[in-house]
Amino acid sequence: MQYRTLGRTGVQVSSLALGAMNFGRIGRTTQDEATALVDAALEAGINLIDTADRYSGGESEEMVGKAIAGRREDIMLATKASMPMSEERNHQGGSRRWLVTALENSLRRLGVDHVDLYQIHRWDPRTGDEETLSALTDLQRAGKIRYFGSSTFPAYRIVQAQWAAREHHLSRYVTEQPGYSVLQRGIETHVLPVTQEYGLGVLVWSPLASGWLTGAVREGRDITTNRSAFMPERFDTSLPVNRARLDAVERLAGVADQAGLTMIQLALGFVAAHPGVTSALIGPRTPDHLTAQLAAADTVLTADVLDAIDAIVAPGTDLAPQEKHDTPPALLDPSLRRR
Repeated sequence: MQYRTLGRTGVQVSSLALGAMNFGRIGRTTQDEATALVDAALEAGINLIDTADRYSGGESEEMVGKAIAGRREDIMLATKASMPMSEERNHQGGSRRWLVTALENSLRRLGVDHVDLYQIHRWDPRTGDEETLSALTDLQRAGKIRYFGSSTFPAYRIVQAQWAAREHHLSRYVTEQPGYSVLQRGIETHVLPVTQEYGLGVLVWSPLASGWLTGAVREGRDITTNRSAFMPERFDTSLPVNRARLDAVERLAGVADQAGLTMIQLALGFVAAHPGVTSALIGPRTPDHLTAQLAAADTVLTADVLDAIDAIVAPGTDLAPQEKHDTPPALLDPSLRRR
């Protein structure tokens, strides 16, 4: 396992981090299975576990809490808030009112008195940066969080939050958690240059592109991944966007074979190669998944392999732009771009 400094915090974290989104009903994972995954991940040298209040309605946090009981101090524990947690309109967002409550709920579910990294799951356009940052700064000063970060923020919002922290003399976001993979390279255009400029740690999610890069999705095979069961439109190869992804996967498989790598090693080695990336979040559902992903822990891609990947998916290109979560609201809602 490789270790890297998380931004400018001085904290050393593993280059692969355990994402717990599949713990609970989303991944149909039991407590015993989740605990076994945590045990194996820690044994392999992973020291960062990432979850969120939103995952399975809090069930993921509960499972993580039980799995790490008795060894909390050896783990960099991260969770997230701001996504809707009920139909109540104020049980979401980045307001002080909600974040204080959401953190208390997360601490209770996790069975801990603090989290190491508290992340705003999505930018809340209804809430000003000062409101969110002041609440997070107070929670940090109270000892309930050590650091805080953002997740899937557009680049311009990352910049704005850094300036707001400076202007109002508040603590700042020290990490960003964006989506990034061989098939979704858009963050190379704007987000990664900004995080590098401000010295943010970067924890990338979906480095295996929701299963597209595991080796399980290939031409002529039935697609039976867990994600395809509840996101069928993302794997319908009759759609042009998915056809383009499948064509890229077939070409990438040839690159992996020639380099003597699995698709998983190619995919995780690719995101780890970017100097702006600190850790890649892996989200195994089974021990076999974890074993296959841990095999990429020390993978270093050569320049010719990286060049071959660039020739298949150009730098800065998203093959499925409609699946991005950091698109400015005005691009999605016509009323926001018309007087």
